[in-house]
Amino acid sequence: MKIAYTGWTWLINHEDNYKWEFEQFLKEVSDLGYQAVENFAFITKYFDNDADEVNGLLKKYNLELVNLYEHYTNDPEADYQSALEYVDFMKRTGATYLNLQGVMWEDAPNNRPTDDARIREYAELSNKIGKLCRENGMYACFHPHANTPVFTEEQIDLLMEYTDPELVYLCLDTAHTTLAGMDPVKAFDKYASRLAYVHLKDVDPDETVHPEWPMKRFRPLGVGTVDFKGIYKSLQKNGYDGVLCVELDIQPVCNYKSAMVSRRYLHDVLGL
Repeated sequence: MKIAYTGWTWLINHEDNYKWEFEQFLKEVSDLGYQAVENFAFITKYFDNDADEVNGLLKKYNLELVNLYEHYTNDPEADYQSALEYVDFMKRTGATYLNLQGVMWEDAPNNRPTDDARIREYAELSNKIGKLCRENGMYACFHPHANTPVFTEEQIDLLMEYTDPELVYLCLDTAHTTLAGMDPVKAFDKYASRLAYVHLKDVDPDETVHPEWPMKRFRPLGVGTVDFKGIYKSLQKNGYDGVLCVELDIQPVCNYKSAMVSRRYLHDVLGL
């Protein structure tokens, strides 16, 4: 399995200095022994769609770009046009996976009643983008996420029912499945046939911590209570040989330390 890290958290504060911050991200995760990276798809605009410049930086730090992450808006046609641009950029950088996520709401609660009509809309769009990806030798991976219409097990099941398994795959996230009330190990077993990409992060189990925004409970690997040994065994049992991408939305200290703690855990505990 290939070990990756996501870079958007280096790039959210100073847009006037994004190229330096992207290179700093690459420098730091390369130093820690990560093999690959992903980033939110906004990286294409930050670099004016210049894949050669990005490829030069990747080569400099001996890293591979494996994934771009697209956030849906409330305009499916615009989202598809964005996907066309992202897939073209991915072809030129060698990336294989395009993550897809539903529109987030910015207030509580993070889990709301199932909206079947919205999930059907996402399924239709995801099938369309999935066909585009397949035609280009790529995988479209939907990422269930807190504060979006596809989060809970029921909502994931509906999305899987409404999408073509040959076109739309899953990116399961160990922390979001935990927040949704699922047992991550059982979730990875259940959805193994649709799994094409994995996000790893830990969770503080104390629900009194940041009840207004539970995603603030996300932690580096080994700091919370997610059963990563069980998840790794599930992945091995089900023949998964893809990317394990570490991510952390909010840093206890800084991005480098979070990435270091997680890399040490993967090496020392899982032997990766």
